[in-house]
Amino acid sequence: MTAYPVNMNLHPEVTGYFDEATNTISYIVKDPGSDACAIIDSVMDIDYAAGRITYDHADQLIAAVRERGLRLEWIIETHVHADHLSAAPYIQERLGGHIGIGEHILTVQDTFGKIFNEGTEFQRDGSQFDRLFRDGDRYRIGGMECFAIHTPGHTPACMTHVVGDAAFVGDTLFMPDGGSARADFPGGDAGVLYDSIQKVLALPDRMRLFMCHDYAPGGREIRWETTVAEEKAHNIHVGGGRTREEFVALREARDATLDMPRLILPSLQVNMRAGEIPTDKDGRPMLKVPVNGL
Repeated sequence: MTAYPVNMNLHPEVTGYFDEATNTISYIVKDPGSDACAIIDSVMDIDYAAGRITYDHADQLIAAVRERGLRLEWIIETHVHADHLSAAPYIQERLGGHIGIGEHILTVQDTFGKIFNEGTEFQRDGSQFDRLFRDGDRYRIGGMECFAIHTPGHTPACMTHVVGDAAFVGDTLFMPDGGSARADFPGGDAGVLYDSIQKVLALPDRMRLFMCHDYAPGGREIRWETTVAEEKAHNIHVGGGRTREEFVALREARDATLDMPRLILPSLQVNMRAGEIPTDKDGRPMLKVPVNGL
């Protein structure tokens, strides 16, 4: 297994912002030694029935960055989300920063470019993003050295981003009572997801883990922070030494019962373009509905 440059002495300031409409948590991650920060997994609001886009959640993040006098260096997508739309370009236009995602966005763009019957004008080379991260790639937020771990299985492009003693796991894991994310989307694989989760659980026990989603199992309050130790001991899908075979059987049986996410069609079209809304031949914002395509 790759040796990653973990620095548990570095304690970034992490603030979570919960989006009730999509159960997504976006984060502002600040370097304690400077005014530099990153935003992870932003949300653009959509009224799908009305075809209306708004930016209330993104404006909350922007206001927080400005009020705290922070300098945005990175806008990170942990993966191509299938349940909410990214506000990355909207935020970048107002605050700057580089938009980054895993290098396997190319696989996602190729797969869904075909499903949505995108023409040759849709670039499938990841050029919509400023940085494509490979497994083990390092980057900086101010004085903090960060690194990315390729953690596929939910999607091919999933990455976990580690900043000091904080790891942002995207949909690779949920809180211990939530288990793990589905692995039945195109390019997903339950066995690969199990292997990716083991990479996360190999991080130090004290590592803080930050979720991209929480669905409040049993009606508890929304939570988004746990630790590697808590996940290893108590995660209902992988904790307590559950084997790969046991996990695959559990995950595939559960996935067979799940409906498609409500916003999967607009989300994929927008997020594979780094948050840009596609347009028709006349330049008007337009989304497609492929019939029987998923």
